[in-house]
Amino acid sequence: MAVPGNTAFAGSSIPDYAKLRNYLVALVTQDFVPSDLTPEKRRLAVEDRLKEALARTKLTLSDSIRFHLIQDIIDEVTGFGPIQSLLDDPNITEIMVNGPKKVYIEKKGRLERTNVSFEDNLHILKIIDRIVSPLGRHIDADSPMVDARLPDGSRVNAIVPPCAVDGASLTIRKFRKEKLKIAQLIESGSLTHAMADFLRACVLGRLNIIISGGTGSGKTTFLNVLSGFIPEEERIVTIEDAAELQLQQDHIVRLETKLASVEGHGAVSIRELVRNSLRMRPDRIVVGECRGGEALDMLQAMNTGHDGSLTTIHANSPRDALSRLETLVLMAGMDLPLKIVRQQISSAVDVIVHMSRLRDGTRKITFITEVAGMEGDVVVLSDIFKFNQTGVDAEGRILGQHKSTGIRPLFGPRLEAAGFKLGADIFGATAADMAMAHQRR
Repeated sequence: MAVPGNTAFAGSSIPDYAKLRNYLVALVTQDFVPSDLTPEKRRLAVEDRLKEALARTKLTLSDSIRFHLIQDIIDEVTGFGPIQSLLDDPNITEIMVNGPKKVYIEKKGRLERTNVSFEDNLHILKIIDRIVSPLGRHIDADSPMVDARLPDGSRVNAIVPPCAVDGASLTIRKFRKEKLKIAQLIESGSLTHAMADFLRACVLGRLNIIISGGTGSGKTTFLNVLSGFIPEEERIVTIEDAAELQLQQDHIVRLETKLASVEGHGAVSIRELVRNSLRMRPDRIVVGECRGGEALDMLQAMNTGHDGSLTTIHANSPRDALSRLETLVLMAGMDLPLKIVRQQISSAVDVIVHMSRLRDGTRKITFITEVAGMEGDVVVLSDIFKFNQTGVDAEGRILGQHKSTGIRPLFGPRLEAAGFKLGADIFGATAADMAMAHQRR
């Protein structure tokens, strides 16, 4: 991890750490044109130049200080500065820079403050610019927000003054290099074997599925996992703001939105991409997240033969997901009666999978819910599986278990027609559970 500030040099005759570091960075980067080098060769070239520069200073440094200084400067010149060590740590899932001296991480579901620091706000702005410039994007006082992604696929959001009152802020959702499998989620307690078998049948049976949940609940991760059940021979079109899905099939077309140019022209929205995807002969349409008027186009696609579509939506519960979907459809500006919107939703969406990030940092599927049609003006929901929390142990871990409600989904015959006959063990529940579930229904 990079040495913060100049604490390693306190009380010694060695020059101020920041000044020495900046002096060496200037020496190393002077007349250095690494554009034709691979990242690894560039790193080695910087290391060689740095050792020569250090020799010229004739400073006597301890091995530990020398190691930290070299690593710090290599990260600054070839990587993303102070946060490079955090990006390299596979156990860190999110990095949050709130200011030069306030860098937080999420590790194993918990937030921690690090000892990593930037020199000042200008240093943060320099790293943000290094991230967004290769993508043809910019950030300044006139355009103070930007979404981008790192070369490894990690998702980046940056916001600077005047919108960020206390200085530039940077948030990075790290890209998971290894592809998560359903077995790993079962092992971690995110869902059960019965739930996995049920969802596999739903995907193969071409049901339309919405994954709902709050920020950081694991929606995109689980969308990746579910998409792994899509047969290899099907043509998949993915649509995202910033491409981060890691689908495993071969026949995939990945579409990504485009921001407007500096002159304000050329923007391409998710809604436009959804419409265009319908002309691309897709077997499946996978939208990374519905957050605007594209929800209407997505519902229309689901209702006009594009079965088996998948998307995510921000919501706090399955019922809230429907309300959110209604709002997004109305954002399309079509002035549709609310009852018509609900009819569109009830006929298009088959299953809502709700993800939750619990207080102990764990992520679980807390509901698998069927959209069971309409009763009057109300969309009917039936919970098929749910997570019942029973308490908290001495170490703060959430206790509970996933249970079937005993209700068999109305789309069961569709799954059977597609060759998936789900056994009674999947929906196993006690008589008391079933009675309570039917009363709620």
